[in-house]
Amino acid sequence: MLSDYTMEQLEERIGYKFGNQMLLKQAVTHSSFANEQRINRGENYERLEFLGDAVLELVSSDFLFREHAAMPEGRLTQLRASLVCEPALAFCARDLDLEKFILLGRGEEVTGGRARDSIVSDVMEAVIGAVYLDGGMESAKAFIYRFILSDLEDRQLFYDSKSKLQEKVQGRLKKELHYVLEEEAGPEHDKTFYVSVYVEEEKLGTGTGRTKKAAEQQAAYRALLLLRDRECI
Repeated sequence: MLSDYTMEQLEERIGYKFGNQMLLKQAVTHSSFANEQRINRGENYERLEFLGDAVLELVSSDFLFREHAAMPEGRLTQLRASLVCEPALAFCARDLDLEKFILLGRGEEVTGGRARDSIVSDVMEAVIGAVYLDGGMESAKAFIYRFILSDLEDRQLFYDSKSKLQEKVQGRLKKELHYVLEEEAGPEHDKTFYVSVYVEEEKLGTGTGRTKKAAEQQAAYRALLLLRDRECI
């Protein structure tokens, strides 16, 4: 399905002007769209995703190695994994509204493909690959630093929100923590879940997501921000 957004608008969002704009279009083209439009299969995002994944791993590894001089290899590996995993990349991509620019086939569109973390995160890696091919490593590095490795403290808080909230509430505050599914909306193939997190009887955060797990993660993140404001953590 054709997006209502243009490649020029996407260039503005990411702050990078392509010399070869076809690379950017390829980066947001899902195989379902390529099949429907009878586009050469090699012109979807899959090959660019492969390349972008490698560039992202190198840049993030270099960043963490330099930023955490005393951190052992095992912990560096865990930290890198949390930054470049599927939910983390989808979170970063949605900060850019990247999902709005994806070219999807009709079937993929109606089954909720635009909201799937797997697709959105793949496109994020494909855009990295496209920037790398168009502008080289320095351009790709600037993109990764700006949109993935920035605000690292808050991003890390988000990625680990459920475990961190449990640790703070049950470990330090010695209180009970539980999640409540408040509502489900939408058809079976494209549901939205609304979840609240409670510490004993007090609601500390709410979240929405395409899965209950994603909604719980968002609720936990908001609860952590509230507790941080109260200087409890």
